[in-house]
Amino acid sequence: MGISRDNWHKRRKTGGKRKPYHKKRKYELGRPPANTKIGPRRIHTVRVRGGNKKYRALRLDVGNFSWGSECCTRKTRIIDVVYNASNNELVRTKTLVKNCIVLVDSLPYRQWYEAHFATPLGRKKGAKLTPEEEEVLNKKRSKRTQKKYDERKKTAKISPLCHSAGTQEGSKADQPILGRAVPAGKAPCLHCIQTGPVRQDRRLHPGRKSLSST
Repeated sequence: MGISRDNWHKRRKTGGKRKPYHKKRKYELGRPPANTKIGPRRIHTVRVRGGNKKYRALRLDVGNFSWGSECCTRKTRIIDVVYNASNNELVRTKTLVKNCIVLVDSLPYRQWYEAHFATPLGRKKGAKLTPEEEEVLNKKRSKRTQKKYDERKKTAKISPLCHSAGTQEGSKADQPILGRAVPAGKAPCLHCIQTGPVRQDRRLHPGRKSLSST
């Protein structure tokens, strides 16, 4: 029969049946859900009305996620689906749908945070830094540049869980989160999959008047 999005196959409000006065039309068709899984990227194109194209993601392994409280958006690896309010079956099968909670790799956010604030995040005490990390965190800067970083550090405070989670080997991902993501050293962080553009002006730190001041 096929999936149909018409309304003439439904009964009237009074309870009476409707007579089908024409066959199903192309513009009334519906398509099955993509049920996107985690895996190597596989995207199919679908020819739709007007000769346009829609893209059906069957497998995805990366996504564009935002750390809302820091206004930082990065493309990062999707690790796992940990929660779905609508259906536990979607968690078991690791299906990516809107509003599912996923684990993502926190490395891009930690790299941005350390480069932006020149402050280590989620590292063990006394841990040795690689030459690249040493260059970012302990770089010799001019007085003017150092003053800029000192001003940034005034608004660099985040939840202590961000620092403590990275110091525990194999730390659990179900820790309380701040904003939309918690960079936690080697540990992954939680995200909520949404649709539509990411609003970059939300949850600014106290003292930040605009994005231009960061």
